[in-house]
Amino acid sequence: MTAVVWLKRDLRVTDHAPLYEAAQSGQQVLPLYVVEPDYWQQPDTSRRHWHFIHDSLQVLQQDLVQLGQALVVRVGEICSVLTALQAAHGVTTLYSHEETGNGWTYRRDKRVAAWCRERKVAWHEFPTNGVVRRLSSRDAWSKIHQQRIQAPIVPMPRQLIPVSGIILGKIPTKEDPIFGHANIGQVQHGGRKLGQQTLDSFLQERAARYTASLSKPEPALQYCSRLSTHITYGTLSVREIFQSSWNRLRALDAGAGADASQLRRGIRNFLSRLHWHCHFMQKLEDQPGIEYQCTHPAFEGMREAQHRPDYLQAWYEGRTGYPLVDACMRSLHKWGWLNFRMRAMVVSFASYDLWLDWRQTGPLLAQLFTDYEPGIHYSQLQMQSGVTGINAIRMYDPTKQLRDHDPEGHFVRQYIPELQDAPATWLTSLNRQPDLFAQYQPPGNYPAPIVNHGDAVKYARERITAVRRSDRFKELSKKVYQKLGSRKRPAKRRAVKARK
Repeated sequence: MTAVVWLKRDLRVTDHAPLYEAAQSGQQVLPLYVVEPDYWQQPDTSRRHWHFIHDSLQVLQQDLVQLGQALVVRVGEICSVLTALQAAHGVTTLYSHEETGNGWTYRRDKRVAAWCRERKVAWHEFPTNGVVRRLSSRDAWSKIHQQRIQAPIVPMPRQLIPVSGIILGKIPTKEDPIFGHANIGQVQHGGRKLGQQTLDSFLQERAARYTASLSKPEPALQYCSRLSTHITYGTLSVREIFQSSWNRLRALDAGAGADASQLRRGIRNFLSRLHWHCHFMQKLEDQPGIEYQCTHPAFEGMREAQHRPDYLQAWYEGRTGYPLVDACMRSLHKWGWLNFRMRAMVVSFASYDLWLDWRQTGPLLAQLFTDYEPGIHYSQLQMQSGVTGINAIRMYDPTKQLRDHDPEGHFVRQYIPELQDAPATWLTSLNRQPDLFAQYQPPGNYPAPIVNHGDAVKYARERITAVRRSDRFKELSKKVYQKLGSRKRPAKRRAVKARK
């Protein structure tokens, strides 16, 4: 009898409950990764994602060989793959982590569940990260999340009983046409070993500058944790990262000095944001429709009728005439990563200044982000577009952000060579003094501002205010909050937790 361990966004052998339980079952263990061509035709996937996955599979292959059974790779539709494996190797059990992915994976998993029922195959799914499937009330989530991340790390299996006569298959190359058009720019390298090195370097050194660099686009590339892609594809588990961070804090508590203080502060701020990772993932788990529909239904139809393909193209290419927005988009094309503040700003600019619908910008950003995580992606798109009904409206002024986070224009000049010689005063006063643009004509045909920021956000605010004043808006907002809103601890409990 054979147990299949279906690997999806969990490309590791440690803290992997499905792999461990399959090994404990006494059956032959078949670790399986399936490249599903239809998935790679979806509008939110890209070759950039595959590059990271490819690296991670190569490392995973080495780790599985050490355990006694190499990774089995198939290309095709998952149910067809499982049918063939069952016929050849007597598959009786399927093990996997629960996945909170895009709508395509949600529908795919429903097909697999039906296949298992029909074939009388037991499918054992295990929770991943802090996401709770079939959560009865949002009030209970925080406690369950805390219990999970404090639970012991699942050990790596001692060995796997190999599957006799199995054809392993090959990992497709990074250049395989299955994965769409040619990759643009650099891609963060994947694999558990690099993930562990990245975590160690952050906790040992880089976290000391995390807080000061968090919102600044240039230093953030180095001093943010850079663990997001490793979390997305599961080369490290969220639980491992939490517990490694806690252990480092305990070690630092025994030390002293400015460096230890800055490290502690940076790690604590990082842990706060890591908690929010699972919070946003839970939103998509509880309401999968937020990938396609506004969280608050009153906002449907607000932007769709005014689609501007020219604005969308200019924003995507980094030619809006707003230097920090354009530098961020060009940087994203190059590196596949942006710090959170700049991500929020480029979405805010697209949503308010250009009045673009988040469903137009979302797939484009998903393709560019190496760390694209659907649960966080669509929740944040809606928050920064003002269509949740329960979050504050944040309309970022791109010139103010430049003054605050790149006042000398180093980041802007790095990615917009047309502005190499532009005075800093020109860059940081563009909104307040539009006539300055005429006083400095940058080479390379850098465009004038595509819209007037003040006028654009005034229009956006009026439209959103009109929706928020509509009938039943508050009533529906309460329902949204009950299902998806964060739950703040009472002041006394927060104080006790802070002391601990």
